[in-house]
Amino acid sequence: MFNIVLVEPEIPQNTGNIVRTCAATGCRLHLVLPLGFSVEDKYLKRAGLDYWNQAEIFYYDCFDEVKKANPEASFYFFTTKALKTHCDVKYKEGDFLVFGKETRGLPEELLVKNAQQCVRIPMIGETRSLNLSNSVAVAVYEGLRQDGFKGFKTEGKLHRLNWE
Repeated sequence: MFNIVLVEPEIPQNTGNIVRTCAATGCRLHLVLPLGFSVEDKYLKRAGLDYWNQAEIFYYDCFDEVKKANPEASFYFFTTKALKTHCDVKYKEGDFLVFGKETRGLPEELLVKNAQQCVRIPMIGETRSLNLSNSVAVAVYEGLRQDGFKGFKTEGKLHRLNWE
């Protein structure tokens, strides 16, 4: 599926929620150090619930290591400063969706170097940004929608009643 890259995430609950999204969608998670928390953090573990063993997680000392390990991959950089939206991209399996730290986003040097691959999630008014885990979910599910949710459960059963 997709590869989610978090560059220096700061809030353990966000990363835990993203682990759960990765487990539910088959995405791989790539964490670029330093992390703003310990991987033993109770909030991180609680947010990820019992999905930790269902997610593939990789650690890197810097973003360049991610690029070097995946030289042929397409990377999309999510920022509130981009000119095109996340829906303007045709995602494909194996793409890397890159997100920055909660307080500052991705470094501007990285954005300028990859200007054509920068995308934004539209918002109204003077809203500064969405929550990081929400942004990851929006991006991942746009890619899945474009692919027709192939291989995903798209119907469900109720616990006590039946659908009419």
